[in-house]
Amino acid sequence: MKAVAVNQFKSIPQVMDLPEPPVKAGTIRIRLAAAGLNPFDWKLVDGILENQMPHVFPMILGTDGAGVVESVGAGVDRFKVGDRVYGQMIHPPVGEGSYAEMVTVPDSVAIAAAPHSIALSDAAALPTAGMTALQLLDRSGLTEGQKLLLIGATGGVGSFLTQVAKARGIYVIATASSEESAARTQQLGAAETINYKTAPVEEQFPGGADALIDLVSDKVNFEKMLPLVKKGGHVNTTQFVADKDRIHELGLRGGNFETKGTPASLDALRELIDNGRLTVPVDRRIPLDQAPQAIADSRAAKSKGKTILLIDTSLD
Repeated sequence: MKAVAVNQFKSIPQVMDLPEPPVKAGTIRIRLAAAGLNPFDWKLVDGILENQMPHVFPMILGTDGAGVVESVGAGVDRFKVGDRVYGQMIHPPVGEGSYAEMVTVPDSVAIAAAPHSIALSDAAALPTAGMTALQLLDRSGLTEGQKLLLIGATGGVGSFLTQVAKARGIYVIATASSEESAARTQQLGAAETINYKTAPVEEQFPGGADALIDLVSDKVNFEKMLPLVKKGGHVNTTQFVADKDRIHELGLRGGNFETKGTPASLDALRELIDNGRLTVPVDRRIPLDQAPQAIADSRAAKSKGKTILLIDTSLD
């Protein structure tokens, strides 16, 4: 089968011909319609999990995907052949990912029935970014009418987060880098936008947010945002740069955030999609063999919205 993989850490991804993955007891094999690109995928190449999980090489990249169950192993009762599914394909050993025509995963991983109102190829963009958005909002504890300061609103997570917050009646103040990106963010539900290219956010926003969600800042810039949140408010960063002591000194709650992929979160995403309350803001749909360039673009922060790697659109 065709797959995008690396032969060692910190190497350049390549399109390879690799054996089809076997089906074992407790696993399912999925023929993939598409894979969703996430920054985490190239962080795997850099070795982010090198000392935490076993790896296999060639290491097939890809966390998110959607497709059709082609085969089930002994003992599997969650899925049957022909089911349309989506979710996070990552599991130990790392290296049996979704940038491939087929993937075999344990049926216990974060996989669920795919939304029926959108194509499988679009569903492939949802799992990691969508679950992160849902869980961040839940963690923030925001309720209708409260204000959220969202830093990094134009990427995949930010695009989903803005929509879900809007659906919950939350007032979103989002950062953007241009009039074009500001308009796109407002279409997704932001009530206000701040162009951080004009001046630092802390010089433009007077403060008084009930929560801060920061998807992009380093430690210095994240800490500059903290005084913009009311005492007792909640702050979260996905960049693992939070100093809990500093957060507590300012009378705030929160800190570093890590997504926990679960079938329940995928079910909640599916419901939002199928009820028309969430759309997938796709930036690019490209063939699998263009994945190496797309990964390079993601590293350079050139992506807007989500990039989908098309694998077998006949499954849509």
